[in-house]
Amino acid sequence: MSKILIIGNGNVGSALSGRLTEAGHEVTAVNSSVPAQEVAATASASDVVVLAVPFSAVAGLDGAVKSALDGKTVIDATNPLAADFMSLTVGHTTSGGEEVAKALPGARVAKAFNSVFANHLASGEVNGNKLFLPVAGDDEAAKKTAIDLATQLGFDAVDAGPLSSARYIEPAIELLIQLAFGKGHGPGIGLTLVRG
Repeated sequence: MSKILIIGNGNVGSALSGRLTEAGHEVTAVNSSVPAQEVAATASASDVVVLAVPFSAVAGLDGAVKSALDGKTVIDATNPLAADFMSLTVGHTTSGGEEVAKALPGARVAKAFNSVFANHLASGEVNGNKLFLPVAGDDEAAKKTAIDLATQLGFDAVDAGPLSSARYIEPAIELLIQLAFGKGHGPGIGLTLVRG
């Protein structure tokens, strides 16, 4: 059992909170109304911290919270989406995951849970098919923690290499957004990895 803090209690944060609690972890989820000092104290006492806030909110994290994340495993579930959700704001030469790591230089960042729609976080599957969940990170222990948590939640979690691989993971959700909302397939879709 791990002590897990989820910063952000929207669709992604609340879904992960429920599932991780069901999996036996001690989970605290906070939103922007919780004082920064309280968030920092909770972060200090946690084993894992999940960022489930808008990507643009990471840069604005309070200094005390950022300091509390030093040495922590931080799972970045954000995506650098434009305001209309129909494009990405970074890519090719960097990624949201890499920018999060720059904003939290003392943290051990792994990119995960950002390549599926929030409505699938409760099950890790679509119609009995395990969803592919790539996990990227430069810190092997943080990446293993993210893979283990994702596997516990029913995902086909796969080591996708270094954090720079987030440059290729983040566009996957934008493709799903385009298909779901731009082409009318709806949010019941997801990606699977077929092995030969």
